[in-house]
Amino acid sequence: MRRRVRPGSERSRRSARSISIAAFTVRVSGRSTAVAVAMVAVLLGTAYLSLSLGRSGLEVADLLALVSGNASPRDQLILGWRAPRALAAVVFGACLGISGAFFQSLTGNALGSPDVIGLSSGAYTGVIVVLMVGGSGFLQVALGAVIGCTVAAVAVFLLAYKQGLAGFRLIVVGIAVSATLTSFNHWFSVSADLDEAMRAAIWGAGSLAGIRWGPLAAVVAVALVLTTMLPPIAHRMRQLELGEDTAAALGVEVERTKLAMVLIGVVFTAVVTAVAGPIAFVALAAPQIAKRLCRSPSLSLTSSALVGAAVLSTADIVAVHLLADARPPVGVVTVTLGGLYLVWLLLREAEK
Repeated sequence: MRRRVRPGSERSRRSARSISIAAFTVRVSGRSTAVAVAMVAVLLGTAYLSLSLGRSGLEVADLLALVSGNASPRDQLILGWRAPRALAAVVFGACLGISGAFFQSLTGNALGSPDVIGLSSGAYTGVIVVLMVGGSGFLQVALGAVIGCTVAAVAVFLLAYKQGLAGFRLIVVGIAVSATLTSFNHWFSVSADLDEAMRAAIWGAGSLAGIRWGPLAAVVAVALVLTTMLPPIAHRMRQLELGEDTAAALGVEVERTKLAMVLIGVVFTAVVTAVAGPIAFVALAAPQIAKRLCRSPSLSLTSSALVGAAVLSTADIVAVHLLADARPPVGVVTVTLGGLYLVWLLLREAEK
């Protein structure tokens, strides 16, 4: 005979709580799907604008001709120059969004990002060291950026590690390391040869100009390999956000998961920085914008990647077309937008 559950019993309360959690999960999942669809639409729109705006823009018929293989020499030239830049904005923005989500989840702080904890400054320092020893080629500069970013990450990790990796300590140590590296970078700017200082300054602004299919293909290949590792890491990341003790009770290897999040975040940041320079604030803003759009209590790697791609693609269109006379590097636009976002975030946090 089936027992009847009384309305005030513990079993009924657990059942009601489970139904409430399930309803919230369905609501958040539905909103996340809607946000993802909207971001994909934005990305398609920005990609089309990147190819079509300007004096030699492509029309819809030209795009169809490209797909069918009947492109004119003018269209092929645009394909070789504009298409890599448009795709780079999407891929690089997605990589930075994922990296920012990892570090913000790891630190439990909206300010946790590669920009804040010194990875971008480390990459800049690596490029400066390459220029100081006489390196000048693209591969040398890219390798210097990757090594500098990796060394900065290792230094921050070792200095912040004390019987585990605490989020607040990671941010504080990262800010200290970033300040130290930035002071060295400034010293180089005022004491180095003018040509070397200019090269370092142009690279340090972060730019998508001159992106070609070769370097872009390398970044895409690395990003695809890392993407295959994301589903299990994302699941453990959500469990870690419940608290380390709870995650450990659920079978998560806490410190190993944290180390995997740091490594993947560092690689995503390093490969982008090696090709385009340090593009600031995308990794900082994208995860929080995605979180607020989805109204989710946790960070989503997919939403962060889509928002990061949309932010960087939009910023590149602003830099190329709305500011056509100045043609600033895209990093200048993202810094401006990111500064406004940071002010808003600090004011919002002060109200709590």
